[in-house]
Amino acid sequence: MAGKVLYLSPTYGGAVHDKKICDEEQLTFSRNMTIMADLGFLGLSSESAKIILPHKQYKNRPLEEKQQAENTWHAHIRVKVEHTIACIKRFRKVKETYRGRLYGREDRLMLICCALHNLRIEAKFV
Repeated sequence: MAGKVLYLSPTYGGAVHDKKICDEEQLTFSRNMTIMADLGFLGLSSESAKIILPHKQYKNRPLEEKQQAENTWHAHIRVKVEHTIACIKRFRKVKETYRGRLYGREDRLMLICCALHNLRIEAKFV
């Protein structure tokens, strides 16, 4: 279903790059699937999954029209992911700095907010 959160990695504090998190988590894909990632995952590879990345524009080499069209198609799909992230961040506690001392509270908070978001999405389609 569109807009549902299906996977949630452990939370990381501060500005941590997506690719670094992916490498540390050692994600493996057990079945054939298609993954549409942004350029933050450049260099990601998998034997079982097909990973689709947008074309990268270099300084002295602009993108061809076909590549621009593919990037536009990719962006139309990826924007749904970004909107889902924005919907979860409506719960202000997720995006603000947490100063508590209890270990793992950030993970539980994110899990609860994602569950509430998924519940909201399911309630719309019932």
